[in-house]
Amino acid sequence: MNRELQRLIEASNNIVFFGGAGVSTESGIPDFRSPDGLYRQKYRYPPETMLSRSFFDKHTAEFYDFYRGKMLFLQAKPNKAHQMLAKLEEQGRLKAVITQNIDGLHQQAGSKTVLELHGSVLRNFCMSCGEFYPVSAILESEGIPRCSCGGIIKPDVVLYEEGLNNDTLYQAVEYLRRADMLIIGGTSLAVYPAAGLVQYYRGNKLVLINKSETPLDNSANLILRGLITEELGE
Repeated sequence: MNRELQRLIEASNNIVFFGGAGVSTESGIPDFRSPDGLYRQKYRYPPETMLSRSFFDKHTAEFYDFYRGKMLFLQAKPNKAHQMLAKLEEQGRLKAVITQNIDGLHQQAGSKTVLELHGSVLRNFCMSCGEFYPVSAILESEGIPRCSCGGIIKPDVVLYEEGLNNDTLYQAVEYLRRADMLIIGGTSLAVYPAAGLVQYYRGNKLVLINKSETPLDNSANLILRGLITEELGE
């Protein structure tokens, strides 16, 4: 771990981590916006369109063809950053992980208080009766996955054109307001409304771990441009 980051952590007891795709890329999950990311690849429709609620409703089978091939990376394992965050929570220093990721790797690493702003691919539900299904219901089906009641199963992820969960947003705001240290990692803070949440942080120890610049660089106490597994990991 970076020495200055370690010093700030040791002087804090109410840390919140706010993370994005860069936390998961080092576990082998591709991001959206990098040169090799999803948005730079060629498809019949732009990825933003195929991951929208209107596309899901109108072209459900085609949505699932794309979703199964490009959004599910169940072989991925938590990396050193995930593991360090779980360790900091166990020590009582880290109070919450607020993540834009949908892969469940924070929980797999052992983190307990994880606020998933964009949902999780591991949870799925019937749009008719509300029955919940594991991700295997998506993987082991063909075409449109259906509930035993006949309804369509939808991933519990926030698609474009859908709003974030109000309860999750409220909890995130409360954790950020109380935090004495905020670590932002693996996100360029370009995705709203999620990125707008960091404005609720009132502390004076702001750390940014990201390969590229962010809108908060001028406000940060510490900026680290290396890999998050090296800067935050053991």
